[in-house]
Amino acid sequence: MKLRSLKNTNVAGKTILYRAPYDIDVVEKNGVLEVSDDLRISATLSTLEYLLKQNCKIVILFYVGRPDGQIVEKLRTNPHARRLSELLGRPVDKIDDCIGPVVLGKIAQMKPQDILMLENVRFYPEEMVDDDAFAKKLCEGKDLIVFDGFPQAHRMHASTTGIERHLPAVAGFYLEKEVEMLSGILENPGRPFTVIIGGAKISDKVDAIHNLLKIADTVLVGGAVANVFLKAEGRELGSSFMEDVFVDKVKREKKDWVEDAKSILSEAKSLDKKVLCPLDVVISDGNEIKTIDITKDGVPNGWMALDIGPETEKLFSEIILKSKTVFINGPLGKSSDDKFIGGSVSIINAMKEVNGETIIAGGDTIDLVRKYGKLENYTHVSLAGGATLEFLAGKELPALKALE
Repeated sequence: MKLRSLKNTNVAGKTILYRAPYDIDVVEKNGVLEVSDDLRISATLSTLEYLLKQNCKIVILFYVGRPDGQIVEKLRTNPHARRLSELLGRPVDKIDDCIGPVVLGKIAQMKPQDILMLENVRFYPEEMVDDDAFAKKLCEGKDLIVFDGFPQAHRMHASTTGIERHLPAVAGFYLEKEVEMLSGILENPGRPFTVIIGGAKISDKVDAIHNLLKIADTVLVGGAVANVFLKAEGRELGSSFMEDVFVDKVKREKKDWVEDAKSILSEAKSLDKKVLCPLDVVISDGNEIKTIDITKDGVPNGWMALDIGPETEKLFSEIILKSKTVFINGPLGKSSDDKFIGGSVSIINAMKEVNGETIIAGGDTIDLVRKYGKLENYTHVSLAGGATLEFLAGKELPALKALE
């Protein structure tokens, strides 16, 4: 996928509406609200520094959390402005609104290289419904959109698709990097190409698995996602957690993910691809911990499968080390408990040794790598959750359409 690049656009001296990816939770430390994680802010510094060198005036727009159209004090953008100022090493002004005469007056007074951060756009209910009149107001006083909000690119909101109807838009460097790396996976991965899917939920990953199955050579499954596949293979899982049935109350639809897993396994056979489930699993009843051969023994009632076992670690690692491209989304065990993190750590350690491209995706996976390793040891870290999975599922991300 090719996007209109900032590098190929004359932005000198322009007033930029910078659509940032700063939808980041905040935490309270010593009575002060701070962003819980600054990875997304750090990822945008190259774009902002380029705009500053071009003597642009930068007006930053984004949303935080789900205030449902109400002003929620803990969801203001002040902590984000402070952290960006610290990382950039220059002042970032903050205003308590995102539209209106006060905002326009502030923008009119800006000088080249000034940065103004707007208030949480979700304080207005018009944002979530992509209200066109509201989107137009967001664009007032600006010349051009630089869109770096890849984690929000799958949303049809006033601050994503809405603003793109009223101003020309180009891709920022962070968004461009995400799209370039993920497009490479879909279009021309180095082979063998191995996909690792873990985590608690299969519902948000199943479309990506279906699409990646056509492209990858091998799909390895772990975590509670593997429980769904193991059940599809007829294994007994005892009291293990699994997202086997989902009921969409809005659409009044019931979804059986075990049937979906069966269809993926069947499709893999027809495509001559491999979807590999754990051979052995670490189980616990809350007191005792042991490893069982899941191909021979079922998980007893009252026990839960909580990690992949040593034989699975060995098999998965051997496959990873022979790969030229490896993509992982989701831990392979219960990442919130150090007793069940061994399998995941062995897999991310194997990925470090790959002679090729390694891509880390998903918040829990990133947290795992940061705790037990270094993000710098991997080729790319995708900071988007749903947008990454929808992109890899082959779906069109609405906010990217205007950037092509």
